[in-house]
Amino acid sequence: MIISRTPFRISFAGGGSDLQDFYTKRTGAVLSTTIDKYVYLSMHKYFNGQQFFLKYSKNEVVDSFNKIKHPILREVFSDYKLAGIDFNSSADIPSGTGLASSSAFTTGLINLCNAYTGKFMSKEAIAKYASDIEINRLLEPIGKQDQYACAVGGMNFIEFFKDGSVNIEKIILSKEKKVELNDSLLLFYLGTVRSARDVLKEQKKNINNDSSKLEILSKMVKLAYNLRENLKKNNIDNFGKILHKGWVLKKEMASNISNLEIDRYYKIAMQNGAEGGKLLGAGSGGFLLFFVKPENQLGVRKALLSLKEVPFNFDNAGTTIIY
Repeated sequence: MIISRTPFRISFAGGGSDLQDFYTKRTGAVLSTTIDKYVYLSMHKYFNGQQFFLKYSKNEVVDSFNKIKHPILREVFSDYKLAGIDFNSSADIPSGTGLASSSAFTTGLINLCNAYTGKFMSKEAIAKYASDIEINRLLEPIGKQDQYACAVGGMNFIEFFKDGSVNIEKIILSKEKKVELNDSLLLFYLGTVRSARDVLKEQKKNINNDSSKLEILSKMVKLAYNLRENLKKNNIDNFGKILHKGWVLKKEMASNISNLEIDRYYKIAMQNGAEGGKLLGAGSGGFLLFFVKPENQLGVRKALLSLKEVPFNFDNAGTTIIY
């Protein structure tokens, strides 16, 4: 048996600029980190010869990769010409919550198949391959920050260029500042899952048809560069303010990014000590992230008592074979 572990990610600034509709016009940039919440994928030889026994949110038993209903499994297993596979998936966090579960699954699956077949592939190559599968072959209306974030791991500043190339710059904080930043971030689950498809479809349409949306997203990219410069100086004093500015801008990108409930929770957190925050992922549900100094966290926790808090730590490893 071989087991891969791939982290989920939280994005701090620049989200949306990794869409091809934007970076073919202007350079995109995001700043994100992976966290210690993972998707675990395992695979070993299946007892029944050439069949596939696939266990994820559903169970499948098929005799050909062409019959696999799960689109990512079908594409990847087809590429690797695999057969006779017993596959299992489990995760720390539900899918559809804004933590890049789909891309974590794809990158982890590629890493798993490489290990199973004895093939080596760099983490950047895994990310590029995963992006191609999700965006070009399965035609998902998503960007490609998630594949690179989940594959490479750690805190990264990622740029997306017109020619399709990607540049990854590691953000190196002092040990003390990294701990301080980690301890100042609170994550709350809204209790809802959603598909990013509809939100991103509207956002892509707006980027192409409304020049004002292009300018808004350009401002969000500038915030990502600003945050990078602050962190390179070990300065997290403006972290909350940058999150807040980005969230205000993001809500202007599409009508279904936020709603009355999300806005209410955000306002409550800000009134009780949060310095800034954002909804993770495309929008409409999932997780709210807040920057809150430790001395103000009790007030925020009490005010958001109806939401499930999910403690986390930063991850540095990216997709990994753990067994």
